[in-house]
Amino acid sequence: MNTIHAIIIAIIEGITEFLPISSTAHMKFANPILGIEKTPFVDLFEIVIQLAAIASVVVVYYKKFFDFKHYSFYLKLILAVIPALLFGALLKKYIESALGNLWVISVVMIAGGIILLFIDKLFANNETDTAEISYKKASVVGLFQVLSILFPGLSRSAATIIGGMSQKLSKKAAAEFSFFLAVPTMLAASAKSTLDVYQESPEVFSNDNLLILLIGSIVAFIVALVSVKFFINFIQKKGFALFGWYRIVLGLTILCLLLTKVIVP
Repeated sequence: MNTIHAIIIAIIEGITEFLPISSTAHMKFANPILGIEKTPFVDLFEIVIQLAAIASVVVVYYKKFFDFKHYSFYLKLILAVIPALLFGALLKKYIESALGNLWVISVVMIAGGIILLFIDKLFANNETDTAEISYKKASVVGLFQVLSILFPGLSRSAATIIGGMSQKLSKKAAAEFSFFLAVPTMLAASAKSTLDVYQESPEVFSNDNLLILLIGSIVAFIVALVSVKFFINFIQKKGFALFGWYRIVLGLTILCLLLTKVIVP
């Protein structure tokens, strides 16, 4: 991976992280197209720039994140993130294998797209605001997040937003809680991934690689700042159907490219 690769992947990550279209799938699809080989550093890069993109949530919603008077907000996030941490630790080998399977990711992209086509009508009357999320509802959203671990390409954002809307949260509230939950989730994932790579391949942390990682993180963060604001406004006006069609078209396209061996995973 060179600097140009890093910038392109970081832009893709920044745009797609908060959209229910799976940023991981987009990066996995882009890698073979760009000629990026799978290495420990590439795996680490993809995790860390996701954290960088998600850090934009802290900036956009800084009043919420640093409102220490309402400690229940932090307790709900901790409660919601526990299932993903447990399943992530228990299913580490399965996750690594599934993330390398573009066939599976493509099929999950299509299936997730079909689900998104019906979300707006299914939960049309939801009105619960973010401030009204109970511990039970937070726990349910946390369980939905596990689905994105079990099915790479589903999208962590899509899974948690659907989970929130199943608990009567409005589109905005479900999306915002999904954003908030992403912070501790990706912080833990990045810390674990960094430690694993350092223990197994310490040579990855060369000055050149660290510079590429820094550039990618900055680009992902800046692009995500724009993306998160766009997404909230878009779903309130247009809903999720367009994202559903996009997922279906992209998934079918990648399957065709795999079948014709244009993309060789």
